[in-house]
Amino acid sequence: MKKNLIVLTGAGVSAESGLKTFRDSDGLWMGYDVYEVASPQGWQKNPELVLDFYNQRRKEVAKALPNAAHKGIADFQSDYNVTVITQNIDDLHEKAGSKNVIHLHGEICKMRSEKDENTFYEINEDIHLGEKAPDGFQLRPHVVWFGEQVPMIEKAAAVFQTADIFMLVGTSLQVYPAAGLIDFLPPGIPKYIIDKNPPFLPPHHNFIIIKKPATTGVEEVKKLIR
Repeated sequence: MKKNLIVLTGAGVSAESGLKTFRDSDGLWMGYDVYEVASPQGWQKNPELVLDFYNQRRKEVAKALPNAAHKGIADFQSDYNVTVITQNIDDLHEKAGSKNVIHLHGEICKMRSEKDENTFYEINEDIHLGEKAPDGFQLRPHVVWFGEQVPMIEKAAAVFQTADIFMLVGTSLQVYPAAGLIDFLPPGIPKYIIDKNPPFLPPHHNFIIIKKPATTGVEEVKKLIR
């Protein structure tokens, strides 16, 4: 029986593929105030601006390639039952070959009605103001904005409880409720943090800290647990 390896990833993984995110933004993302383009209030105020912003991000994601960290995480599937739980909205884990990926904050290559949170549609082109879902409401990116519920959080918490080994890669653990998921890990399992600037965690969490970029840090963990 393969052991369960649970991996929580954040912005630090995709950054090495050239995708800029909120993490080092100081409240700005690609020159935009994050609340103007990533909140229900921003959507109500200027939906065209929000759509344009995510249309540009979608183009960037389409061009981006998975890096050694994405590929290294996918490689673990030969030895472990791997579940990747990511805070990222890109599809680079899937492009790298990971089969079981839970997106906590949505997926930029999907869209939905602004009123229906449960029906999703694939999208590869732009979304325009006036384009409606089958229910008659405006289409919007399938992305969880600030102030919105995180619908996948309960599923992720249940997965965390099954972990035999855990890796935290490229996330600051500053965004809740995702940051609280580590409290669902079983006691006594091996736990690794891979980050150039690892988040502070109280000693009782017993994390092994690898202070490296995601690309090289994943390779180091591979040597430790294989």
